[in-house]
Amino acid sequence: MHLRSHGPLAGTRIVELGGIGPGPYGAMLLADQGAEVIRIDPAAAAGKGPLEPVLHRGRRSVAIDLKTPGGAGLAARLIESADAVIEGFRPGVTERLGLGPEEMLARNPRLVYARMTGYGQEGPAAQDVGHDLNYLAMAGALAQMPHTEGVPAIPLNLVADMGGGGMLLAFGVSTALLEAHRTGRGQVVDVAMLTGVASLLSVVLAVRSHGKWADEGHDSNAMTGRAPWYHVYACADGGQLAVGCVERRFWTAFLRVLGLSDDPVLARQNDRAAWPAMIDRIAEVIAGRPRDHWVACFEGAQACVTPVLSLAEAATHPQNAELGSYYVDEGILQPGTAPRFGAHERRRPQAARVVGSDTLAVLAELGVDRQEVATLLGAGAIGAG
Repeated sequence: MHLRSHGPLAGTRIVELGGIGPGPYGAMLLADQGAEVIRIDPAAAAGKGPLEPVLHRGRRSVAIDLKTPGGAGLAARLIESADAVIEGFRPGVTERLGLGPEEMLARNPRLVYARMTGYGQEGPAAQDVGHDLNYLAMAGALAQMPHTEGVPAIPLNLVADMGGGGMLLAFGVSTALLEAHRTGRGQVVDVAMLTGVASLLSVVLAVRSHGKWADEGHDSNAMTGRAPWYHVYACADGGQLAVGCVERRFWTAFLRVLGLSDDPVLARQNDRAAWPAMIDRIAEVIAGRPRDHWVACFEGAQACVTPVLSLAEAATHPQNAELGSYYVDEGILQPGTAPRFGAHERRRPQAARVVGSDTLAVLAELGVDRQEVATLLGAGAIGAG
């Protein structure tokens, strides 16, 4: 198969109105797949190093003060030239800047206008502030997490911010671009992390529909670490093993490696009343040897047992190395591009740029003459790195 040199989104221009967290992550995913993403950073930050060396990789940086008439007008011209725009402000902010979807779609009917918020554009909480934890709580997901001393464990902000936010943003933009290409009509893509978390709860809701998930019965929900076959165990050296032998054949293989196949305490895998005693028995055995001993024992056993790795260990693990899950750029550990496409070469994204380093080049491409550039610079409407 002939490999093309760019990703599947090559030839697509996306303008990112600079934000934090999930919006930049969604833009990063799109840039990783070949889209030309132009990030608009604050003019006052021009010349500074990359604000987020990982999240801001793979795109050009233009420094514009959107609160000035000249800056907002320039941003509108840039958006007009694009296939899509991404914004992550509170509802109503871009409208007040003259950059809202109604104005921009009037100027560019093919435009995909993607909006990232926590609680959505409408509703009683639309203007409320929040972070990942708040969206998890309001969507009902936080209450399903494992509890310690009656309080839900707080997960990393991978669920609402990155999964329900950034990933769904990239998915929404991609699908809307496909429709715009087919019909010639753009549209607004409304991404609310609250509804994104609800979507991510699909499997939990499916289990719940069968009566096998208790909303408030945290100790009885197997997939929250209460089951002996879905648990993390400590080893003699302080290392840990992640055990996920849900199916009977994997559970059997797990016990065989531990030498516990005939232990009467472990005879009834799904006896919830026996789970605490089963966990104690398994923990006792695993605690007797260091982590890497068990890793060697379970190699090839097909028991769904893996070591709990640090980020540094994960970066050098042979499987991650084979897949290109991580790489180091200028001393910074970064994730590789995902997913991979068979028709495109694997390539590392361009490193994040100095803020405003592409301002003059992008304006020249837009046809902005030198005199106007000088005026904008003098007024502080733009900055150049």
